[in-house]
Amino acid sequence: MKILISGQNGQVSRELQRRLASSYELLLPGRDRLDLAIPQQIRQYVRSHRPDLIINAAAYTAVDLAESDPHTAFAINAEAAGIFAQEATALDTPLIHYSTDYVFDGSKATPYTEDDLPNPLSVYGQSKLAGERAIAEACDKHLILRTSWIYSTHGRNFLLTMQRLLREKPELRVVSDQIGAPTWAGTVATSTLALIERWQTGGVAKWGTYHLTAMGETSWFQFAQVIREALLRQNSACAELVPITSDEYPTPAMRPPNSRLDCGLLLREWGVSQPDWQTGLQECLSEQAKP
Repeated sequence: MKILISGQNGQVSRELQRRLASSYELLLPGRDRLDLAIPQQIRQYVRSHRPDLIINAAAYTAVDLAESDPHTAFAINAEAAGIFAQEATALDTPLIHYSTDYVFDGSKATPYTEDDLPNPLSVYGQSKLAGERAIAEACDKHLILRTSWIYSTHGRNFLLTMQRLLREKPELRVVSDQIGAPTWAGTVATSTLALIERWQTGGVAKWGTYHLTAMGETSWFQFAQVIREALLRQNSACAELVPITSDEYPTPAMRPPNSRLDCGLLLREWGVSQPDWQTGLQECLSEQAKP
């Protein structure tokens, strides 16, 4: 089976490549061959290579920059997603697409389910929601997988930033009033592989939108504490951590205070379960420690 994965060097894309390369033929175009800001290039690539499955793992993820560059954010996160959906429908090919907790405003007191009404606070969240809607309108055979707080051993993410700053600074102030589930990109990739295998073996449940994050919850501050403890076990000198509120750390884009996503529907419909966030972090750190 031939699988097109966009976002060649992205966090989730790279973990997908590790897990899928031995069993599938992967199409992994770089931006020089598949620029998601150029609609015709997407159409030409898909029509030329005719994949059996499309995984859109690319996204414009610069949350704060999106506030001053909405055109690019919507081009990549919304318009490109819709084009992938149209081309998937033309080929009768399923589409797997990753979305975000940022489609919600975070005002709910409990974890969000797929039935909750989105209300994004930022341009990034608005562009991702527009992408979800474009896919749902154009392609019946789709899985939109909302995830949150993605990190890995490569790219730009909270884990790597904290590891660097904890070694460099005497003190770090970290937001403590935003709650979510840090999710290793490897967890997302492993669950995606399970979904592909169920589809291949005729185990398709319902296409549609699902939540896919690590289990459990924590704050950015508590997440940073666990990262710090891991560094201390390596005898690294570490900064002291100071909890602060979101108001004390203003950013161009507003963040949802509650990013918790209920993943029960994915388990009930597809039989795919998720590890708790601490287990995912330990697996990621073990990967990072390998020579």
